Amino acid sequence: MKTSWILLAGYALSLAVIPHVLLAKKRPGATLAWVWFILLVPYLGVLLYFALGTDRLRRRRLRQAEARQRQNTTPSATAAALLAGEAPGRQHLLRSLAAINEVPVSSACSPQLLIDATAFYPALEEAIRGARSHVHVEFYVWKEDAVGRRFLDLLIAACQRGVEVRLLLDQMGCLHTRTAFFEPLRAAGGKFSWFYSGPYHRHLRFVNLRNHRKLQIIDGTVAFVGGMNIGEEHLGSGESPSWRDAQIELRGEILGQLQECFATDWFFATGEELRDRAYYPACAGGESGLAQVVAGGPDLPREPVAKSLVALCTAAERRLWLATGYFCPDNLIVSALQICAARGVDVRLLVSEKNDHPYLVRIGRSFYADLLRFGVRVYEYSAGINHTKAILFDDDWLMVGSANSDHRSMRLNFELNVLLHSAPAAAQLEAMMTEDFAASTEMHLREFTDLPLPRRLLEAALRPLAPML
Repeated sequence: MKTSWILLAGYALSLAVIPHVLLAKKRPGATLAWVWFILLVPYLGVLLYFALGTDRLRRRRLRQAEARQRQNTTPSATAAALLAGEAPGRQHLLRSLAAINEVPVSSACSPQLLIDATAFYPALEEAIRGARSHVHVEFYVWKEDAVGRRFLDLLIAACQRGVEVRLLLDQMGCLHTRTAFFEPLRAAGGKFSWFYSGPYHRHLRFVNLRNHRKLQIIDGTVAFVGGMNIGEEHLGSGESPSWRDAQIELRGEILGQLQECFATDWFFATGEELRDRAYYPACAGGESGLAQVVAGGPDLPREPVAKSLVALCTAAERRLWLATGYFCPDNLIVSALQICAARGVDVRLLVSEKNDHPYLVRIGRSFYADLLRFGVRVYEYSAGINHTKAILFDDDWLMVGSANSDHRSMRLNFELNVLLHSAPAAAQLEAMMTEDFAASTEMHLREFTDLPLPRRLLEAALRPLAPML
């Protein structure tokens, strides 16, 4: 009798929560997945829904960001001149991306692709050592290991030279890193914050929303954007697999937009406004190319990361090579890739065969047949862990950043990508991806049309979880 009452109470609780799920106006697949999960597993389903089901967040924004968003997305004089020299199709694409992201088209000077931590870490170290005004650093993961201590010491040394240092990290990404590890930085005069600061209970319902951005700005004159974090794992040592990844080094007027991105995140975490013009110096001229910031997050209902990817698929004329650490797409992304390939564009997907979440590989594979039937070429990288998030677009365009091609990056995480028009950087990425394709296993449709029943059942069971991850 007691058990019956417990079950009835569980189902009553489930029925009470379902209106909340419906009013959240999630995508239909996510809504149905949560409704069924809550009904089938009443108590656990309700608990997990309130812990993981939140996918929207309102946050205070800097006044200069609000003022810019109230204006149109007119590019600067430099960017406007560059844009005028592009073909009409490219002009339309850039204006679409500016509208989607609510960020004007900008420009960058001679971007440099940094392949793997062996290139990125020395470049970041050199920039920090040369800092004279400020160092703003934002990562998802900062490991408490030799690499983490090395970069912490660099930031402490910068503080001791009189440089302003701000370090912003995601507490979920740094789950095994103690807050006390960063106390020496604070003692030296630096500033450190978790992205969700303040009492923990206030942010419990946002535990599923992460700041996955990787952004480092030194003196407002050089910045790094990409997919790499701070930790020995990126260097690969001993029995640990090597990590493949990319970061882009940037200069030029795009630095102002990137600084604003950091300032908005810092303001949300700490309440401190970074409005001083010293953080936004006039950048020296040089050979420039068009650039577009693509910054997504659960506070942006337009879902700019997903829509920007669809826009690229729509505009591609010759080639769209996509590298992603995790591939767990929705129907929108799958359809965009299918249509792009059906138009005769060389569409290739590079996914890591090994990663730190093996079940995501299984979910990704459940979409391969859908893509292969339309001519998308799919490769699984097997030489290590491919953590790269990059797109090679036609001849001399590339996008590098933190966003994977999965539901989490498209809608739950704060992410940061940069689209660039740069023939040298695109050539670097082409060489990198060509090498990675050679170190991968190409998938073929016949491998996925005659799968053993246990594997088909496993992938079919995991696939509906995609909208919830």
